[in-house]
Amino acid sequence: MSVASLPMYEPPELRQWTEEWWQGLARHFRAQGIEDAPAALTRPGDGLHAHWGQDGLLFSQGCGYPLTHGFAGRWQVVATPCYAAPGCDGPTYRSALIVREDAPFQATEELRGRSVCFNSRDSQSGFNILRATFAPLARDGCFFGKVVQSGGHIRSCALVQSGEVDLASVDCITYALYRRHAPQRTAGTRILAFTAPAPGLPYITALATTPDALARLRAGLQAAMDDPALAPVRDALLIAGMAILPQDAYATILDAENQALALSYPDLA
Repeated sequence: MSVASLPMYEPPELRQWTEEWWQGLARHFRAQGIEDAPAALTRPGDGLHAHWGQDGLLFSQGCGYPLTHGFAGRWQVVATPCYAAPGCDGPTYRSALIVREDAPFQATEELRGRSVCFNSRDSQSGFNILRATFAPLARDGCFFGKVVQSGGHIRSCALVQSGEVDLASVDCITYALYRRHAPQRTAGTRILAFTAPAPGLPYITALATTPDALARLRAGLQAAMDDPALAPVRDALLIAGMAILPQDAYATILDAENQALALSYPDLA
């Protein structure tokens, strides 16, 4: 039995739009001969990694860090979506380094000794690129005075809003979606800087998916991207297109990690 999910850009305020996007995708997948495209999305919650590891995973959206680490060799990339959000350029995206609107900081260097939060250590946008950004500024493996794990981008934004931490690294697409659909989640914050770019969060399928089914998924995805009836849905989700990147494109994520390790900055501190 096939399963599908779209877990990466779905705060509660966007559930209607992700449902409509999936219905459009499923319709085009079936038109391409993928008859077992699920009627509804699975929402795995805390069981996301177990969900991603199923042989029956037909379609989902993953993060580049698991793609290059825990799920390396266990996923096939269907395509990389492109987004119309500040910080995006084609299939690449950046993290927004956010601070309070009234914070005095004008440059990243001014945050030395201050507090920071990250969502989880297996996140490219919330941890890996944040670590790589501050590694050149660290002294004896330290830069920040306090580090907090938030558990998610929504919580990271809330910690900055409340003043509990000075800085958070948030996926720029997430931040733009909040600004548009849930402005209360970003109210009182601003972007201090953007990080270096990386390939965006890929649409994925299980390693068990056959080459023929993968080709049909790509064709169905392209048809959904071109479907005029889905234009309002794509606009709501800031989806601007798709790209099929070479296999080594996501090595950028490993490069960022290796840069931090080479500078003796294995963890945020």
